Amino acid sequence: MKFGVIVFPASNCDHDCFHVATEQLGHEAEFIWHRDEDLKGCDCVILPGGFSYGDYLRSGAMAACSPIMNAVREYAAKGGLVIGICNGFQILQEAGLLPGALMRNKSLKFICKDVCVRVEHKDGPFTNKYAAGDVLKIPVAHMDGNFSLDKKTLTRLEKNNQILFRYCTNDGHVDEESNPNGSSGSVAGITNENGNVCGMMPHPERCSEELLGSVEGIKIFESIVNWYEANK
Repeated sequence: MKFGVIVFPASNCDHDCFHVATEQLGHEAEFIWHRDEDLKGCDCVILPGGFSYGDYLRSGAMAACSPIMNAVREYAAKGGLVIGICNGFQILQEAGLLPGALMRNKSLKFICKDVCVRVEHKDGPFTNKYAAGDVLKIPVAHMDGNFSLDKKTLTRLEKNNQILFRYCTNDGHVDEESNPNGSSGSVAGITNENGNVCGMMPHPERCSEELLGSVEGIKIFESIVNWYEANK
């Protein structure tokens, strides 16, 4: 399997994602510059975290207009696997590939810490190696991570099983106190209606090997590989 890691000006988690794909999973990966216009035959697109274009205008707004995003839209429309992590999630929203908006954290402060998220379901490309209800301890690092949308759309996401992760307590209870940024419904990660495009604020690449103190995020990447190999 080949991963394509999109690199924007001020991406800072691109090498982390590349490392997970190649060193932890043993698969091929290639960096794709934001000015490129094709995805170089990749089987999964990763939009990594960072501060693309310095977060000018809005987080992800300028990156969403990069030439490579036309190819990402076309690839996603054909059912191709796409995952956006943190700033990558913001870019996918700005590009119209995922619903809602990621607003300033409720505290108005940058958050950088480990949080707990609950896996909401195990169906689809991104969580099939987990069990529904699994609780992951996973890092977040963002200023604009407050997932915001109207109640009607949130209800639709719930009904369609588009919510992948929710912020929770250590024992999996979802409440206001365990929600680090004020996200609607404590949402930490979602998919599009077809389930092939994922956006999440936590950083699974930062907890995907023992050297970093945790491997709780590696199953997200393993799920992608598992889905690809089962469906290619």
